[in-house]
Amino acid sequence: MVQHARNVYLEDIPLEDARARLKSALQAAGRWEALPGESVPLPAALGRITATPVWAKLSSPHYHAAAMDGYAVWAADTVNATETRPLKLRVIPRQDVAGHGPGCAIPVNTGDPLPPDTNAVIMIEHVQPVGDQIEIRAAVASWQHVRPLGEDLVATELVLPVNHRIRPVDLGALAGSGHVTVSVRRRPLVAVIPTGSELLPAGEMPQPGQIIEYNSLVLAAQVQEAGGRAEVHDIVPDDVPKLQAAIELALSQSPDLLLLLSGSSAGSKDHTAALVREMGDLLVHGIAVRPGHPVIIGMIGRVPVIGVPGYPVSAALTGELLVEPLLAQWQGRPSAFDTRTHIQATTTRKIQSPVGDDDFVRVVVAPVGERLLATPLSRGAGVITSLVRADGLAHIPRFSEGIDMGHPVDVMLYHAPEVIQRTLLLMGSHDPMLDLLGQYFAEHLPGWRLVSGHVGSLGGLVALRRREAHAAGVHLLNPQTGNYNVDDVHKYLPDEPLMLVTFAHREQGLMIAPDNPLSIQSLNDLPRVRFVNRQRGAGTRVLLDYELEKRGLSQSDIVGYEREEYTHLAVAAAVASGAADCGLGVRSAALAMNLGFVPVGWERYDLVLPSAYHEHPGVQALVDLLNGGKFPAALAEQPGYDIRETGQVQYRQ
Repeated sequence: MVQHARNVYLEDIPLEDARARLKSALQAAGRWEALPGESVPLPAALGRITATPVWAKLSSPHYHAAAMDGYAVWAADTVNATETRPLKLRVIPRQDVAGHGPGCAIPVNTGDPLPPDTNAVIMIEHVQPVGDQIEIRAAVASWQHVRPLGEDLVATELVLPVNHRIRPVDLGALAGSGHVTVSVRRRPLVAVIPTGSELLPAGEMPQPGQIIEYNSLVLAAQVQEAGGRAEVHDIVPDDVPKLQAAIELALSQSPDLLLLLSGSSAGSKDHTAALVREMGDLLVHGIAVRPGHPVIIGMIGRVPVIGVPGYPVSAALTGELLVEPLLAQWQGRPSAFDTRTHIQATTTRKIQSPVGDDDFVRVVVAPVGERLLATPLSRGAGVITSLVRADGLAHIPRFSEGIDMGHPVDVMLYHAPEVIQRTLLLMGSHDPMLDLLGQYFAEHLPGWRLVSGHVGSLGGLVALRRREAHAAGVHLLNPQTGNYNVDDVHKYLPDEPLMLVTFAHREQGLMIAPDNPLSIQSLNDLPRVRFVNRQRGAGTRVLLDYELEKRGLSQSDIVGYEREEYTHLAVAAAVASGAADCGLGVRSAALAMNLGFVPVGWERYDLVLPSAYHEHPGVQALVDLLNGGKFPAALAEQPGYDIRETGQVQYRQ
């Protein structure tokens, strides 16, 4: 029995080398080739991959069929019909067809078998009934308006090739060619075992130090999306005998792949690598990939094992880089990594990458002007929101030392290019109600989306100056004049035609612990408590500095002044967690985290809209929303917001 208290990375190898080791081990075990087929009924075959070529059992159609409503005739009987010399044909009922002679016409409907001794159909619109005859004014060609036998498919003809993903139209072709079942690749069975004593099932309330386990949900969904079947086992605590028993139980169910979801594989309580080494072969322990470095790859018997890092972004990336390509190989199809759309986009910020690692960065992608821009999302292996918000995955190859701002980067898109094209990009100051605006925006302009990036008010103005956004949210106080936004807009965008439109007035204040245990009454109390600040350039930071100067307080007197967060909600979370005693932010953020609130004052939050984008459908929709309808009413219901000037133009230049 393994009793290791701590593991260290055996090595740090490139991603392609890790894949090659896994492939070699699977080939040696006879597990690399595509999985065998299984027969399934057609209603259950959608999305499955064909395991063999499918040949037509029947011709389609399997008889000569009328393609129109009208009259079946022998084409040679109509050759003398002209506009000036109409020709009459005797109508024979279908039941009297046997033995009919020349010069006859038999009524048919679309899809009817062609009567004997006929080879064309005259459309019903092109005849004139005359008693028991019809009159025609044009000849018809042989096989006109007829679907001959085998027009679509001939028996023994190929219907679908091997390794083809079955689509809805393919089901019709299969049924039409005489099939009721089809042989498809067996869906790989993947056993998923989450491990960690700190983990709780979803639905339970975590205490400090406990974490809701959802990586198994993400990985299982990735498996299902890739065409596999996932069997998720119960959470296993950090206990070697229990983990080994869980692995043995999972292996007894004959999975094709075993995923062990853990924390960092270098952690003191993680025994995954040692167990894999004891129970089988440890192939890889550490890959030169960020995020996702602590990956384990091994074999236990003929079953491959992948140890997945515990941080959510690392876990999801491991699914994309290692799990999905293996499932694709077993199903005889290309990996999604190879088939998804790749584009070249311009980075809006410098991306720093570790030398020697393949770095994968999740980005928001939007067209602004003539350029397609990629804005990196918050980094970190545990930033789950980056998974939700990402439009694509930027790849910075090993040894490239990052990508400079304004340089191209390869991005694998998660969305179709047309979805990316219908994007309005709003950069600048964070406000929780921008998410509410986004919901109304999507309803107002179906098919479009509002994407916001939180870079601070000054960052938003700089983004507009660089042509990296369609609009910017700002709340910048001029300490000398007491005015909001106009002076800074003129300073940073002096030659840019634009208008400044009010989003709302909002209330700023100190977010504090519930019941105010430290009796914080105003900004004057900051020197005696722990503070959490906003980043440099944020409007809230400008407001704080202005208020401190008014009170004669020094930044150096405030513990935590240098600690920075990028959103109001992040500041609120720091206070709620006990990492800080208070922070300056909007009332809605305090309410979201169930915090107390000490008002400081009201400010005007505006949107800067350059004239260059006034004809942009997204900008027009944004202006419409602010000037009436449901959104202002919904915003007015939110505590800490005043809509008295919402939609008003405060400044033009």
